[in-house]
Amino acid sequence: MTDIDMTQERIDSLEIDLLHQQKMLNDLNEELVKQWKIIDRLVLENKELKKALGSNIRPLSEETPPPHY
Repeated sequence: MTDIDMTQERIDSLEIDLLHQQKMLNDLNEELVKQWKIIDRLVLENKELKKALGSNIRPLSEETPPPHY
């Protein structure tokens, strides 16, 4: 095997590795976007629940303990 063949083989291998990494990066980015959409929806739902409950929410320190304590 000549030096040119070995070099071409190494370049091909590097290109394949780069393609795999790019695909993995794109897949991870898609998952991240999906998760942010879920987080945004959950934050909105949480705000709506707090708004619906209004002043009925008290800090844990103000709650009376259950009778078995």
